[in-house]
Amino acid sequence: MGIYVNPGNRAFKEAINSKIYIDKSELISYTNSVLNTKQKNICVSRPRRFGKSMAADMLVAYYSKGCDSTALFSEKKAEKDSAFHSHLNQHDVIRLDIQRFLEDENDLDTFIAKIEEAVVEELMAAFPDCTGLAVGSRLKTALNKIFDQTEKGFIFIIDEWDCVFRTAKTQKEKQKEYLDFLRGLFKGAEYVDLAYMTGILPIKKYGEHSAINIFDEYSMISAKNLEEYFGFTGREVQEQCVQHDVDYAEVKKWYDGYRIGNLHIYNPKSAVDVLMWKEFQSYWTGTETYEALKVYIDMNFDGLKEAIIQMIGNGRCKINTRKFQNDMTTFKTKDDVLTLLVHLGYLTYDKDTSEVFIPNQEISQEFMNAVDDPGWDGLIQSLHRSEELLQHTWNLNEKAVAKGMSAIHNETASMLKYNDENSLTCTVLIAYYSAKAYYMNPIMELPSGKGFADVVYLPKREKDFPALVVELKWDQSAEGAISQIKDRGYTDWLKGYTGNILLVGINYSRETKKHSCKIERLPG
Repeated sequence: MGIYVNPGNRAFKEAINSKIYIDKSELISYTNSVLNTKQKNICVSRPRRFGKSMAADMLVAYYSKGCDSTALFSEKKAEKDSAFHSHLNQHDVIRLDIQRFLEDENDLDTFIAKIEEAVVEELMAAFPDCTGLAVGSRLKTALNKIFDQTEKGFIFIIDEWDCVFRTAKTQKEKQKEYLDFLRGLFKGAEYVDLAYMTGILPIKKYGEHSAINIFDEYSMISAKNLEEYFGFTGREVQEQCVQHDVDYAEVKKWYDGYRIGNLHIYNPKSAVDVLMWKEFQSYWTGTETYEALKVYIDMNFDGLKEAIIQMIGNGRCKINTRKFQNDMTTFKTKDDVLTLLVHLGYLTYDKDTSEVFIPNQEISQEFMNAVDDPGWDGLIQSLHRSEELLQHTWNLNEKAVAKGMSAIHNETASMLKYNDENSLTCTVLIAYYSAKAYYMNPIMELPSGKGFADVVYLPKREKDFPALVVELKWDQSAEGAISQIKDRGYTDWLKGYTGNILLVGINYSRETKKHSCKIERLPG
């Protein structure tokens, strides 16, 4: 048993012995199915504290010849697979945590050489009968010699593969040197039975092409068939809430919301901590200060602040994720920044609609911390107006709603390019920010009747408040907005809704630079 070659199962044993353990061993069934196939190269990218290392430790414990993990996997889900026992502790494994070799920028000139030296030294001890191995050999050379003499391949488990791009954010030559090392190690190598890499970022692109195009990528943007292994599923968390006597509805509000394929996924760190300590607060974001988020949302890209404001108001923002270069410095548009925030876990991505949004209350708090700053003057003040404006809406106080909208417009004008209806939508979302306590997330452009209602708020099941159907106009009239709601049947979608409905028409006049409002109540 070595540190890097055929390591033991101690880390996975600690995970199983923990007070809260959720069995994700069925991942093994998938990795077994791709051994020695064209799909054998896997790169899984997830935010920090989303279980990347635990999955890597599990695969090491399962495959490594350096330990006997029979007891650890007893009665685990993967044991039911027909191929399970034929691979259990039957493979030569090389396990690398790149972060161990690259603690800071001072290691950039030497970390690749140190990796090769450490692994080759252990290979010499593990394969004493193989000739031609020597201290100072390149790693791929040593592996080729072993394969030529034994015809046995290796399983590579590499954790924190992308820490180079986080440590050396602007040092392109160091990044390229590292990618060349990985390409040389894996591309066309007969000694690779399986390569499983994990990190926060997908593989770096140069131009339109991946620098290591032999890897299949599974990410927060596209998890493919591995979506249930990206965190805890709603069903798994609900079962744990019953066992630990924790209110699942409150857990869902605070920590649910990550959309991975067709599943809702919870961050394991936050889910475990709230189950352990039974206090609803920020756990995942508490491991890192808000400055990490603030750096990105303060970037001066056209439309970025509007997108952030819209999402803080519980809205969504459509983005193009395809041009993101998978690093932390190459940004050309707001879409690049927002795509990075998905990979970092600050936003989640709805693949069906190509939209991003803030997933839950825990992350929403982090955004609120980040915008409580002079660079976002007026936004916090506008959010504080929201509760009063919502009360005025319920009371059909049209003048007060119009006055509140104008005030919010003035307070956020420096951040919004107030020349289009999208900016007017941002203002409305901020104005009704406090609605999150009473309503589900707003539905944007709800298809109904002969068109789309601009914004619809539906009350939560346990709340007795009217539904809000909001129509926005630009240089027209609030009365015209109400007429459009009625003429085009925007409330048809709500026919099964038994409560009251408020029709809210809002118009902005560029000439007067003021808002007008019209509110009508439809009986339930």
